[in-house]
Amino acid sequence: MPGEVITMAHGGGGTRMLDLLERTVFPALGEEVLLGAEDAAVLPAPEGRLAVTTDSFVVRPLFFSGGDIGKLAVCGTVNDLAMVGARPLYLTLGLIIEEGLEIRTLERVLASVAATAAEAGVRVVAGDTKVVERGKADGLYVNTSGVGVIPEGVDVSISGARPGDVLLLNGFIGDHGVAVLAEREEYSFSVDLSSDCAPLAGLVADMLSAGEVHSMRDPTRGGLAAALKEMSAASGWALEVEEESVPVREQVRGVCELLGLDPLYVANEGKLVAVVPQRDVEAVLEAMRSHPLGADSTAIGRVIEGKKGRVELITALGSHRLLRMPSGEQLPRIC
Repeated sequence: MPGEVITMAHGGGGTRMLDLLERTVFPALGEEVLLGAEDAAVLPAPEGRLAVTTDSFVVRPLFFSGGDIGKLAVCGTVNDLAMVGARPLYLTLGLIIEEGLEIRTLERVLASVAATAAEAGVRVVAGDTKVVERGKADGLYVNTSGVGVIPEGVDVSISGARPGDVLLLNGFIGDHGVAVLAEREEYSFSVDLSSDCAPLAGLVADMLSAGEVHSMRDPTRGGLAAALKEMSAASGWALEVEEESVPVREQVRGVCELLGLDPLYVANEGKLVAVVPQRDVEAVLEAMRSHPLGADSTAIGRVIEGKKGRVELITALGSHRLLRMPSGEQLPRIC
């Protein structure tokens, strides 16, 4: 009903909870396995190596230009699977709902989950709902776990970078963080910008078909800088990045300058950085640029011999700047 809100009774395990599931959750997701209402999903075991991941999402506000917490949850989990070369198969969905949340808000989020899962080619096969007291959450928190299968012959690892490899990025950085920030009530500015939130598994599949990929990472919290630092630390080799090669929109650059932020550390939700051997760079780049989520793909740097964890940025002036791992979140409640 219009204006109806979540109450503590919706999390009590009784008739109100069953009503919420049967009227709101199950119809929105439309998954046959979910409709069975079992305590655990029983699924056929795929052939090959399994990849499993889990993540929680606490974005504020729940809806923003280019996405919402539901789309974010599906994309974040699907993308984590894709970063090890896996084809995503199944998702679980856990909802932590604050008392007082309007049910129509929950319906919008669930519709977004269903649409994004369909786009990504995954099935939401299990889930859980919990209700917490008013004031104990930002309306809604979401937890998702994902299961995927890694195709035969694919070996992608965060530790896979080798000297001579090239770093590829599939487009502009910082869009997600700035788009979410622009929606927050405490800021008076607005930007003509949408989040880059998107499922990357299709792009990754095209890349793997075109050539060898040693390593991938999606630069979410901590941005591109944190992802590069993690890749360098895991592989044991240094990275060198050309600042002018990293695409940053003028809107993002302007907001970052205004707030004293560095675009390299701003969160993304539809970007990946890939480490590719020199011999396959052109083929993989061509595959990336042929995909809608990789039209602006470019090479941004290389793997070099050097100290583990060292990431060096060559600035537009030709000077060298060491990138550091952020000590905390520049922008809390962003993904």
